[in-house]
Amino acid sequence: MQNHPSDWALVDVETSGFRPSEHRVLSIALLTIDANGQVTGQFSSLLNPGCDPGPVHIHGLTMERLAGAPRFEQIAPEVAALLQGRVMVAHNARFDYDFLVHEFARARLRLPVDQRLCTLALNRRLSPPTPNMRLGTLAAHYGVVQRRAHDAADDTRVLAGVLHGSLTAAARLGLPLPLVPCPPRQTTRTRYPARTAKVACAYRNPGRLAVGSPLVQGMKIAITGDTRTARAELTAKAAAAGLNMMSTVSRHTSALVTNSPNSSSTKARRAAAEGVPLIDEPMFLRLLQHVQPGIPQQSTPLSPPHGISTITPQAGSSPDVARPDEPPGMALLGRRVLVLGGSHPRAAAARARVIALGGSAAVNLSSSVTDVVVLPGGNGDRRLARIRTLDLPMHDETWLHAPITSPPAWS
Repeated sequence: MQNHPSDWALVDVETSGFRPSEHRVLSIALLTIDANGQVTGQFSSLLNPGCDPGPVHIHGLTMERLAGAPRFEQIAPEVAALLQGRVMVAHNARFDYDFLVHEFARARLRLPVDQRLCTLALNRRLSPPTPNMRLGTLAAHYGVVQRRAHDAADDTRVLAGVLHGSLTAAARLGLPLPLVPCPPRQTTRTRYPARTAKVACAYRNPGRLAVGSPLVQGMKIAITGDTRTARAELTAKAAAAGLNMMSTVSRHTSALVTNSPNSSSTKARRAAAEGVPLIDEPMFLRLLQHVQPGIPQQSTPLSPPHGISTITPQAGSSPDVARPDEPPGMALLGRRVLVLGGSHPRAAAARARVIALGGSAAVNLSSSVTDVVVLPGGNGDRRLARIRTLDLPMHDETWLHAPITSPPAWS
């Protein structure tokens, strides 16, 4: 590396998706190397994103594994210190760089990267005799053993070997490095937080929140402005408790959560016009600990569709999907359930039940889905053929009373 006097900061992140403005970093690893090729520092950590971890079958990072990990803002200063004054290196560096920009923005910090080097772009110039340009393929070409793909710490170790081999080849061929300047990004503080998926509520709206009264399942709650807790995490907690989280404010809104009572946001102005009560984030979090049972939406049970497994509810249990008197437990923790068919209230109740059991409700058939619940009418869904091909477990709605689960295919 003598021909390249810069220090290097090798980075790899595992994420909950592909959109930096909406998805989060689940794990990060950094390795710093000086101009002599000596390792001068290293860091790696799992991160609690406060949201659905996404394709667990790829990265293996379940909500349960990430629950006790630090949040990004807690480790941001240490990450910044390793990046400061060094060239950031990653494989498909734009991906890692964009995610770091947004994570630093959420922590109200600037990403201290002035230029980056992409080993993918560099090897496209080098054109090594490999079938593709994946990190593992290039590692084999440069004599580096990859032990655990999609593990951030191991990927940075592999990246170091690929970087060394790539720089050596570039020097031998006299190729310039594709260094990319990274001026400060104005997207470091987005005006609006990332969108969160709407979770259907299984309870009727009981009306406005009164002063000194508890929250009740079914209340329509909106959030505006900055929050100390990630917006996605606040929304997920509230939805799991049975609240109806809204993206707008109307005369039906039960309360607006805001840390800025004098805010001029659209939601705050509408709340003032409609007389919607305001509560701050600390009060909202306290009230979430004691949400009172609500009145379930009407749901008429029908016979299960042909070909779907049926589990008889426990004695004395109601056929309705949502039961406020039943402890939700965490039987579906780490699982992602797709609900097919059913009327809107019935499907909403099923998804709410999935959330109450610690799982996440999928809207589309994706690689992260672990189970499928088929309601009446769902046996005509065009996705069933693909679901059967993938051999995903299929259940009827009674499964949600006492889920019996086998380990997911990725475990």
